[in-house]
Amino acid sequence: MSGHSKWATIHRKKGLIDAARGKVFQKLAKEIYVAAKSGTPDPDQNASLRMVIEKAKAANMPKDNIQKAIDKAKGSSEGEHYDQIRYEGYGPCGVAVMVDCLTDNKNRTASFVRSIFTKKGGNLGTDGSVSYMFERKGSIVIPNSYDEDEVMLASLDNGALDVLNDGENYNVTTTPEDLLQVKKALEEIGVTSFLECEVAYLPNIEVEVSDEQKEKVLDLIDQLEDLDDVQNVYFNMKE
Repeated sequence: MSGHSKWATIHRKKGLIDAARGKVFQKLAKEIYVAAKSGTPDPDQNASLRMVIEKAKAANMPKDNIQKAIDKAKGSSEGEHYDQIRYEGYGPCGVAVMVDCLTDNKNRTASFVRSIFTKKGGNLGTDGSVSYMFERKGSIVIPNSYDEDEVMLASLDNGALDVLNDGENYNVTTTPEDLLQVKKALEEIGVTSFLECEVAYLPNIEVEVSDEQKEKVLDLIDQLEDLDDVQNVYFNMKE
């Protein structure tokens, strides 16, 4: 869902078929459930839940699906339990990879993730082995059909760290704390289409690879993202 060579994910999301989109919604529902379960199910009082809801909206998850996940957390005293686990390692060509999971079976998840790394020419590392190459930041992506000066001004005046135009989209980087404030400012100037709005881990060190090597890395990422227990995959390949 969130494999980042900075803004790589959103370009790859465009090609999702319905089945893949349904899988994304299932993962988002799990994330919403966990956020609502770990705090209050009221997004106004739960910043983590509010962030996940914004992420779900940007992925075009139907409102009914979002509400069902919240209601599920509300209506269950015990319910399902998920552990949050992060795996760190290297893919082909020395590309750093972080894999965030929500799982009800740690052994199963560890086995699947390790198997994919091994089969696809990578290897798992220890905690902290690659995370130092990433920073937790807010990420907003919108089409560049909006006025650039207005987007720039609204974003930077409300705490954005950077605004980049990649030729297709504006990529706005914020601190995690300022993400929703910047989104609100963009909405106030008429922005209605958000392709991405989430807190993610963005690379501060990037690795450049050949086109052939890139395909191998993306194959690894696709295989990891296809696992039900995997929520987000972050990587530092330059695209």
